[in-house]
Amino acid sequence: MNYDVIVIGSGPGGYVAAIKSAQLGFKTAVVERENLGGICLNWGCIPTKALLKSAQVYNYVSHASNYGVAAQPITPDLEAMVTRSRGVADTMSKGVQFLLKKNKVDVITGTGKVKPGKKVEVTNAEGEVAVYEANHIIIATGARSRNLPKLPQDGKKIIGYREAMTLPQLPKSMVVVGSGAIGSEFAFFYQSIGVQVTLVEFMSNIVPNEDDDVSAQISRSFRKMGMKVMTSSSVEKVDIEGDVCHVTIQTKKGTEVVDADIVLSAVGVITNLENLGLEEVGIEVERTKIVVDDYYRTNVEGYYAIGDVVHGPALAHVASAEALVCVEKIAGENPTPVNYKNIPGCTYTTPEIASVGMSEKAAKEAGYEILVGKFPFTASGKATAAGSRDGFIKIIIDAKTDLILGAHLCGDNVTEMIAGLVVARQNGLTAKQVAGSVHPHPTLSEAIMEAIEQAYGKAVHL
Repeated sequence: MNYDVIVIGSGPGGYVAAIKSAQLGFKTAVVERENLGGICLNWGCIPTKALLKSAQVYNYVSHASNYGVAAQPITPDLEAMVTRSRGVADTMSKGVQFLLKKNKVDVITGTGKVKPGKKVEVTNAEGEVAVYEANHIIIATGARSRNLPKLPQDGKKIIGYREAMTLPQLPKSMVVVGSGAIGSEFAFFYQSIGVQVTLVEFMSNIVPNEDDDVSAQISRSFRKMGMKVMTSSSVEKVDIEGDVCHVTIQTKKGTEVVDADIVLSAVGVITNLENLGLEEVGIEVERTKIVVDDYYRTNVEGYYAIGDVVHGPALAHVASAEALVCVEKIAGENPTPVNYKNIPGCTYTTPEIASVGMSEKAAKEAGYEILVGKFPFTASGKATAAGSRDGFIKIIIDAKTDLILGAHLCGDNVTEMIAGLVVARQNGLTAKQVAGSVHPHPTLSEAIMEAIEQAYGKAVHL
């Protein structure tokens, strides 16, 4: 069968590309070997947030007396939490299925492989092969958990993020290797519901891609929970003896062995490019990433790539943005390329992390003369009333232009606040223009205004 557009992969890049293609009048199909919605909806962004919400509710009820509410002792029910999480994922996957059907996108179930001559070969679960043709083929096959030689995942004792979302029973202890968004979120989740977690990070700070002040705050918050945080450390080996994992960790002070029931490897992801037919078609690859231009065209006419398989942040919202630019360009429109310097990043621990733009260190290294404004949530009436005072708002400002170089938010619900600063940066609003807009009181978001005013020595509120 012939199509105008075939998309391989139905994650947040793939399904958005397919729906947009159909809306622009293209006859469109999407190829998916597992569940619609890809890793994000089924094994990543969405179900992990369901688990984290369960942990948050458990923490609220556990500390109900702090809010003047009497509560009986409670216990976490991991099986029920997992069941709820899987139900949320299933609901969202069905939502994608509905949208694809509504927009008349054909869903082809199987493993896709690109072929020369603008063709896609699809092998289904029974091994049957079918070949489809399209004027435009978009590769959106995403990524999977990285498996390191020193941490060979067996799915039982040494696990990846998929297994971490569906553990059959609550372990007493866990070592989490890697403190990026995935590692930190799982470390927080399991520590919250009673597991003794040891978080191991190779870099000198946890959440190492964040501003140093954010890293320090999250480290303090984690340690306050009782989590053991080990930075500048690496796992050298894991010896499994019965039900116990003996984890050998190299630290600045020497070698330490930590015993745990489970080891979670959260050291990043690797792209799904194997057996995709790239070599046969002649599509250029550089360090496990497909090479594309600003509109996601590969070096071979008619073939495109978006999402985790191309250079750029491996984030769901980035893949979706790339999908729209890619398809609009195919349709002959003139879309604005994605601004990779203005991509927000969010981590859903407690406190949450949300950031965009340069860190203070990066701005200084780039030679900017900067102003730094920082407002702690300990001084926020709303945060104090809510009982969530950990964290702050930090704004990095170009002293010469008054433009916002970076924003670093750490605290309750800050992932819901970052979009306003992304919009401000995208449209060239100055820090004074943002601070000069009336912010509602009492809210957490007014801390953005306060941080900017603090940078100019004009803060007047508590």
